[in-house]
Amino acid sequence: TAVGVWQLLLDMGIILSVDRQLYFQDSHAFYQFSADECTYLFCEFEKEEAWKNGVKLLLQLLPLSPPRIDMCNLPDQKIEDTAETNAEILARLTSAVEICGGVMSWDCGFKYLFALSPTLKAGVLCKLQGRDDIGRIELVQKLARENCQFLQADRKALEKAEQVDDGGGGERAREAAGAALVLRKVWSRSPAPERRGRYVVVSGTPEKILEHLLSDLHLEAAQDKETETLLDDFLLTYTVFMTTDDLCQALLRQYPFTENWKEDDSDVSCRKRKVLHLVSQWTSLYKDWLHEDEHLKQFLKTIYRNVLDDVYEYPILEKDLKEFQKILGMHRRHTVDEYSPHRKNKTFFPQFSVKENWLQHRGTVNETEEIFCRVYITEHSYVSVKAQVSTSAQEILKIVAEKIQYPEEELALVTVSFSGEKHALQPNDLAISKSLESSSRMFVYRKDLTDSLSPFSENEELQQRSVRILGINTWDLALELTNFDWSLFNAIHEQELIYFTFSRQGSAENTENLSLLLQRCNEVQLWVATEILLCSQLCKRVQLVKKFIKIAAHCKAQRNLNSFFAIVMGLNTASVSRLSQTWEKIPGKFKKLFTELESLTDPSLNHKAYRDAFKKMKSPKIPFMPLLLKDVTFIHEGNKTFLDNLVNFEKLHMIADTVRSLRHCKAQLSDPFPSKEHHELKPYVHHLHVIDNQQVLFELSHRIEPRA
Repeated sequence: TAVGVWQLLLDMGIILSVDRQLYFQDSHAFYQFSADECTYLFCEFEKEEAWKNGVKLLLQLLPLSPPRIDMCNLPDQKIEDTAETNAEILARLTSAVEICGGVMSWDCGFKYLFALSPTLKAGVLCKLQGRDDIGRIELVQKLARENCQFLQADRKALEKAEQVDDGGGGERAREAAGAALVLRKVWSRSPAPERRGRYVVVSGTPEKILEHLLSDLHLEAAQDKETETLLDDFLLTYTVFMTTDDLCQALLRQYPFTENWKEDDSDVSCRKRKVLHLVSQWTSLYKDWLHEDEHLKQFLKTIYRNVLDDVYEYPILEKDLKEFQKILGMHRRHTVDEYSPHRKNKTFFPQFSVKENWLQHRGTVNETEEIFCRVYITEHSYVSVKAQVSTSAQEILKIVAEKIQYPEEELALVTVSFSGEKHALQPNDLAISKSLESSSRMFVYRKDLTDSLSPFSENEELQQRSVRILGINTWDLALELTNFDWSLFNAIHEQELIYFTFSRQGSAENTENLSLLLQRCNEVQLWVATEILLCSQLCKRVQLVKKFIKIAAHCKAQRNLNSFFAIVMGLNTASVSRLSQTWEKIPGKFKKLFTELESLTDPSLNHKAYRDAFKKMKSPKIPFMPLLLKDVTFIHEGNKTFLDNLVNFEKLHMIADTVRSLRHCKAQLSDPFPSKEHHELKPYVHHLHVIDNQQVLFELSHRIEPRA
């Protein structure tokens, strides 16, 4: 018996053999306690009574730890866990003994998980099959009721034993032991007596991750932070490793059917409600993002029909049914008895017809979609017009005419293909739909003339326009920039960053709002340079630079870091920064202010200055989106998405955590800076007039301040 206890301690790693022997010998051998054991400060076994309980437990475990013989192998499942110190294991053995009928388990940093059933004869170990739902809490509860004990064996010893039994068994064992779900235990930062461990998902198959997620959900109580984060991580990133149709089918498989599910009624209803809760969170998170997805629409119909069929047998589902009716915008017009219980075995129900709101196909979605339409004045300058796809040519022409200070009746919109072919648009034509082709551009022409308008620098009206800007209040101008950026930023869904980064098929259609904000940032930068370089008078150009410095400061005060960065970068454009005569006349206090603002854009130490300042800002706030995308891209390119054919969920958690920052930025969204009505300001800010060719900008720069 004593030898067996020492062998058990050796297997657990509490003691170590100096000669590295796997089997305990009671003579001519030297042993020592592990280094962790010697340095661990907290241990309940310092008390005599605790030691007795620990020895008592070891004696109880001894019969369950036979020699490594007669091993019956079910298909392997490797469960990876973080190493836990052996003293921490002993420290919890006392409380484990006191739990009657519970599962006695411990983690010594070994790699394989075993269960020994009382029905097995002594001397036989049964390696538990992981694919048989080892990740599900229901299995653990079942083993606990049957008084099974969890044991662990050393991986190296196991591999040696397998190699002895079969020459090629070691390689086959590694192949068979491909894990379906890999977990790691992490510990809270509380002092030793209050420390609590929890498991986090490292990697796994999509099905197993979903299964583990459902097992962790709590229905009655509020979700703990870890479970809530896991759920959010999964819903935000599932498109990386599975399609929406795959997720729908996986959820249907997790929704138990009574005749096919051998569990207690309470377990069945609990699993049904967990699936419904996840679907509710999914639709709440995505809102109208997936409303056009046919797979999701069909899936929701199927789930709704299943709940209708089940609510009679499981009345507890009535609350979930009402929740689904809110989700689908449905009005229940039938009683449960109208449906046969056997219908729920069908996957889809094409005949399903109930009153739907958001599930209806929105045929007008493309007509209401807004984009930035570029109307070129010259070959290298354009007016950016934010308009709906259904906007007519006459409406766009009116905006452009007002922007360039030219009579509308003397202008016409013309699409010009890259081959030189021209097509004049009629007033009622859908201008954007005809000009969005990649092989053409939309120009504004003078009627009865074939040439485009004169370049900006030669147009007298453009000079007057720059002078008029100087009369606009800088705070109001910055506020209008912020309000416009908010309308773009608030429309961005968190999923767009993931689609943009992973460049999935069809990503261009799924990143429209994000693309608008990125385009806007680029256009604001070009707008700053364009306004300054089109001003030929030195004194007015100096006033413009001072005005843009103040606008940048106001954008920072209004927590609009997107326009703030764009304006500062516009002032730092090479064609503007070389204007030595202009910068020499800038007052010292403005130069000092600009230096302070410029320091926030310093890229050193991974943009530490910007990150520190942005972190201190209260929400709502608009981040500098290119940098946020850079962070997500860095995580994506620096980590593999799949490890050993398993989804690298640690990578996806990091991405989801970064993407979630959008949510925090939009928190407490309100109207903190009410804007004033300004009949000229709004169209001016919404439709920027820019030059997008750096060579043209340099030519303008050298024209107003020639090289000495």
